[in-house]
Amino acid sequence: MFGGQNMQQMMKQMKKMQAKVQDEQAAIAKTEYTGKAPEDLVLAKFNGDRQLLDLQIKPEVIDPEDPEALTDLVMEAVNDGLQQIDADTEKRLGQFAPKGMGL
Repeated sequence: MFGGQNMQQMMKQMKKMQAKVQDEQAAIAKTEYTGKAPEDLVLAKFNGDRQLLDLQIKPEVIDPEDPEALTDLVMEAVNDGLQQIDADTEKRLGQFAPKGMGL
């Protein structure tokens, strides 16, 4: 079916592609992503492994009479950061996925 030479060439290409994928995954893991709520009232910093590294809340947002507002802003910042990780992962690794298969 496949000649020995073709199989060896295909294996070399697979190893090369696997190394590129690993390099991109390492780069994503090292990258920091900062999710933001409107007016930067809440900032949520993540690494590419989706670990929350820092959460900053501006004091003027803390209203004991309205804790739901703070909750909403934190959720916006966290979701924004996670969406950035997803978009960057798709951009970097999407080229290695077969067509029609999302990451």
